[in-house]
Amino acid sequence: MDDDLKTRLVDAARDMGFVACRVCRPDAVPQVPNRLAAFVEAGHHGQMGWMAERMHWRGDPAALWPQARSVIMLAESYAPEHDPLEILEHPEAGAISVYAQGRDYHDVVKKRLKRLARWLIAQAPCEVKVFVDTAPVPEKALGQAAGLGWQGKHTNLLSREWGNWAFLGSVFTTLDLAPDPAEVDHCGSCRSCLDICPTDAFPAPYRLDARRCISYLTIEHTGPVDEDLRGRMGNRIYGCDDCLAICPWNKFAVAARDMRLTAKTELMAPQLSTLARLDDAGFRAMFSGSPIKRIGRDRFVRNVLYAIGNSGRASLRPVAQSLTEDADPAVADAARWAARRVPPV
Repeated sequence: MDDDLKTRLVDAARDMGFVACRVCRPDAVPQVPNRLAAFVEAGHHGQMGWMAERMHWRGDPAALWPQARSVIMLAESYAPEHDPLEILEHPEAGAISVYAQGRDYHDVVKKRLKRLARWLIAQAPCEVKVFVDTAPVPEKALGQAAGLGWQGKHTNLLSREWGNWAFLGSVFTTLDLAPDPAEVDHCGSCRSCLDICPTDAFPAPYRLDARRCISYLTIEHTGPVDEDLRGRMGNRIYGCDDCLAICPWNKFAVAARDMRLTAKTELMAPQLSTLARLDDAGFRAMFSGSPIKRIGRDRFVRNVLYAIGNSGRASLRPVAQSLTEDADPAVADAARWAARRVPPV
């Protein structure tokens, strides 16, 4: 395939809003199967059973679609304009991960990927498949193999060009595109992401135990959270950005170009007292079009009650007490725990 098409592909991707576009082969990540197997064998995947069930595909991108000859890896920035750590100083409000403060990125990024895929088909007839996070694709490993960036000590992909605030997407194609050189590690001796983690979720650099990660606990984990970890969650009610926000490479962060990915004002510092009172209908209305909607009212309010329990705000005690008999056992348990922790009015 001629280099001119590759050049025009990169230009088209940038014109469509992606901050970076690189290419690798589907078989460019031979290290993934063993790393994934070790992760699952150690139990670090927690309740994410789908990781164990689909290990063959997740460990071998070439098996996902054997006809593919190239993987186009793309990054789209969602870098915040505010300091994501500042909300942690306001315990009466809930801290929501930056990526979830705007429109659901699955919808936004996938539409852009499909647009790029259509462009590619128009240039050179081929077959394509697009993926954004919902398929068993090892995006971060492929991103490093394609030269987008490298997997840092916090296991996320980061770049000297755009920091680590970026969504990853991929276009698998039957076209034979020239691969880019893989990126190398530039973390050096820095430990900022490891040291800031409030739950010690990194047993070692480049290794994550999801069972202790607040993003996992607030989004994937069902039922009550261990009491030792509840106290470390602070006011983080959906996800956690600490290890991303502290990374010094974010001095090169590129502002989000799509306004749909920027933070909604009402989700930057929502009051815990308001969120705890949401019923199912109110929750669905508030988070329509948001990735938060996927976890449902019960898990979300459970998280909010943990935050209330960590707030130290006596004014929030009645809110917790009002939910001690909630129909959902995890919510009721969280409410009783919060009511015990918050001082009386």
